[in-house]
Amino acid sequence: MNHPNRLRTAIHSDGTTPLIGIFDMFSASVAARHYDGMFVSGFGFAASHYGLPDIGFIAWPDIVAFVQRLRLAFPQQHLLVDIDDGYVDPETACHVVQQLENGGASGVILEDQQRPRRCGHVDGKQVLALDQYLEKLDMVLKARRDLVVVARTDATEEEEILRRAKALAATDADVILVDGVRSIDWIHKVRRVIGDKPLLFNQIAGGKSPRLSLTELQELGIDVAIYSTPCLFAAQTAIDGALSELRAADGRLPEHTPASVGVAECLSLLERNISRHHGRVPAGA
Repeated sequence: MNHPNRLRTAIHSDGTTPLIGIFDMFSASVAARHYDGMFVSGFGFAASHYGLPDIGFIAWPDIVAFVQRLRLAFPQQHLLVDIDDGYVDPETACHVVQQLENGGASGVILEDQQRPRRCGHVDGKQVLALDQYLEKLDMVLKARRDLVVVARTDATEEEEILRRAKALAATDADVILVDGVRSIDWIHKVRRVIGDKPLLFNQIAGGKSPRLSLTELQELGIDVAIYSTPCLFAAQTAIDGALSELRAADGRLPEHTPASVGVAECLSLLERNISRHHGRVPAGA
């Protein structure tokens, strides 16, 4: 079974499929120890690759190259990729989708925002006219072979959210995402208008959506959950803390203990990315 159809099968299975947001090869290496699926977060990639906020700086060749490296190291992981608005132009969106599918992606998320774009959980978002987005989405759907396509709306007005969710559910998109949904009540409303179409929920620390467990999401009829930034925010917290401690200790490294990471532990993690590709996966990989 190919990568898109493996993800499609997981989406249609019982329960809610979790996909963990990663921002570079190292965060992906750690995430692969805990979960079977990854989400290539635009927020995380913009922060890691450019050191910039996720407001439209990502160039599509960079995201394609990143996904190719991910697939080489992680041959069995689900890889769902955030492609923002398809990099503005519909023809570019189609080209990127084909490049990503050839590179081993499992699926993509295509949003209806217009530039300048924003993170889905901040204020100031603006959306394309619905017919413009539907035209772009239709072109992308025709350009893919098997790739899972998530149709995402960033509408913020209540009536418009439901209008767009219903329209997206009527397309051949595999999954629907209403980003920045603010309450459980609104999850119920969206679920009612999209019928049996699979629904994705995006959680981000400090974002607009409620914090819900996978069990709670399953009960709400959520088929896929993406966790956009746990690795990125944990890295910021841990690095800042470690360097503050180093500075306070006058540059003396902390004692290495069985609970901490040193040279051997880091190399063990990274060596899995070689052995996994060659079919010799160590225990705990």
